Amino acid sequence: MRTNIVINDKLIEEAKRLTGLKTKKDIVNLALEELIMRRKQKNLLDIKGKISFIEDYDYKNMREDI
Repeated sequence: MRTNIVINDKLIEEAKRLTGLKTKKDIVNLALEELIMRRKQKNLLDIKGKISFIEDYDYKNMREDI
């Protein structure tokens, strides 16, 4: 998708230095990928302790019944 955005030049330059990437497009794509990954991880951590499990659940036995 083609779009125009205003990005802080200092952030772009620091991102180039830290990543070795050369283009703004590559930096923005990497930033979006990392943002999505971190949010997914955070969402998993947010449900910690909210899901109950059956300790003696025998999934292998359930597979044999199918």
